[in-house]
Order: sequence, then C-alpha cells, then structure tokens
Amino acid sequence: MTTRKTLLTDGLKKRAKLLSAGGMMALCLGTSATLVPLSVYAQNFESTQRQMLDSVVAVVNDGVIMRSELDDRIAQVEQQAQAQGGNLPPRSQLAQQVLERMVMDEIQLQMARQANLSVDDTELNRQVRSIAESNGMTLEEFADAVEADGMTLADVREEVRREILMRQVQQRQISQRVTVTDRDVERFLNQQPSQQGQAFIEEARARHVLVELTPTRNENQARARAEQARQRLQQGADFASVAREFSDDRGSAMNGGELGWVRPGQTVPAFEEAMGSLSVNQLSEPVRSQFGYHVIEVLERRRQDVTEESRREQVRQAIFQRRANEELQTWQREMREQAFVDIRL
Repeated sequence: MTTRKTLLTDGLKKRAKLLSAGGMMALCLGTSATLVPLSVYAQNFESTQRQMLDSVVAVVNDGVIMRSELDDRIAQVEQQAQAQGGNLPPRSQLAQQVLERMVMDEIQLQMARQANLSVDDTELNRQVRSIAESNGMTLEEFADAVEADGMTLADVREEVRREILMRQVQQRQISQRVTVTDRDVERFLNQQPSQQGQAFIEEARARHVLVELTPTRNENQARARAEQARQRLQQGADFASVAREFSDDRGSAMNGGELGWVRPGQTVPAFEEAMGSLSVNQLSEPVRSQFGYHVIEVLERRRQDVTEESRREQVRQAIFQRRANEELQTWQREMREQAFVDIRL
C-alpha cells in the first residue's frame, strides 16, 4: 500500500547513526530523524506479542539487547534491501553490523536518561505531523494507516521520541567540543574575496542523498548505491521519497533530504565545490566526501543582504557547523570505546 513508503528509521538510526556516525548531520547539526516503511514498525510490535525463548546478545553498560530485538532489526534491514533490490552481506556479518548500530543507540539513550533529557510534546507532535505530511496524508489519515499496519500512533510517537533524544545527546556533546575564536573568523574572512561596498552573501537552498561507507559497504558499493538513487531521481521519482529510502543522513532524510539555505563554508569542501557548480534543479553525479557519496540538487539561489556584524556571525556559524560534522565521528568512536559492551552473538 502507498502508506508503506516511509516512517521513522530503525533508530537512526542506528539509529541514530544527528544520529549515527555520519549522520547528524552529515552536514548540519539540528536536523531531524529518518523514515522507514510503516510495515517495518508493524513487524516490531507484532514481535513483542510472540511468546518465545529469548536471550541476551549484548550487554551495554547497565542495559541489554535481546536476541528478539536483534532479529526484528535484521528483518527490517532485509525487507528494505529486498524493496530496494540491494544485496546484503552474509547473515553473520549482517547481524554484527546491525547489532553494533543497536549498541550505539542504547549508549546514546542511556546518556539521554542520565542527563534527564526529555522531549516537549509540541516538538513531538510537530515531528509526527511532518512524517504524516511526508507520506502525503493528514494526521488522521496517517493514524488510520498506522493502525492498518498493526500498530498505533502512540507507537510511532515513541520511536520519534527516541530519535529526538539521541539527536539532543549528540548536539549537547558536540557543542561542548567545538569552539570558534575571533581569530578563526578573521582568518576565514581574509581568505575570501573583498566585499567592500557589498552587503550580501551567496546562499543556495539544497537537498541531498548521502550513502555512507560501512564495514559491509565498500567504496564501489556505496558509489553504486548513490548512482542508483540518482537514476531513480532522473526517472522522475520524488526526491523526498528517494532520500528517505536511500539516505544515511537521517536528519535531513526525514525532511526529504532538505538542508535549507546553505552558506559558503558551512559544508565540507567537496560538497560545497560540487554544489557551487550546479545549476538550479540540476542533479550532481555522486560526489565523494569524508562522509560518503552525495547526490546533490540545488533548488534555488539567492543573495542575502548582511551587515558586517551579521556576516561575521554567519562565518562563525559556518565554521562551527563544519567542525561539528568532523568532531561527531571522533566523539562516536570515543563513546563506543568508553562504554562497557559485552557482545554475546
């Protein structure tokens, strides 16, 4: 059914891969979460009704991950791969990769609990409504579709809540690790063409699909998947749907790949160079950056009037965003190394 197009991810993520390891945000802090088919959630909640012997497959600090949870997550991946016509690694290797993402999810959710983080009902409602609209439905229609797939709107809200909590953890941690000094701003401005007498900055409104390299997805496979997404778009597929299906940048994927208005210096160099060479509504070839392969589209460009003071602040924010993207990967590695994790596969 058409309502099976997309819903929130496995828990950026990882979920959440801001986010997983490449994900917040592969380009921007503070974006939203990712989407997966409604039927995937139905499988999750149906599984909790099954009476079966269970076992612990991982101990994560003071929490555990059960075999049934891992099996459900693997089933999600297999269903998505089948729908996309993709190839998966051997079952044992796939299980290890999926379990690692679940471990990262659990660590971040534990951090959220320890920090007493919470999700405001207004924000939660906004995100759920956004998912409904992304599926071309009203909230009432979306609730009916969810129920038809064997779950409830409350179940969806809980998944969204988890995604938001993990994003909050990432943002809090990264913001404490990244600083931008006045000297950094001056250095950046000195490297730009003189804008004396000009009070504007060039901005582009862009969207993208990001395909990451993973332990089970090598360079050639990642590029091939990015090319597959590009071909779908060239054939007229809806960009938002393709982003939710293919993109590993779970934050922007929830918003159909949208990055909003992007200023010079706000994205990594490879991305910015490719974006700058595109005409409006032109799709890029797969572009390699430190995060993986991007397929980029510029929706519009504008000159934004700025004063010198606001220009300096914009530069400061752009430097912060770029450094935050880079720092995220380091933080995630450290977070994993510091946690007590006992894998029992």
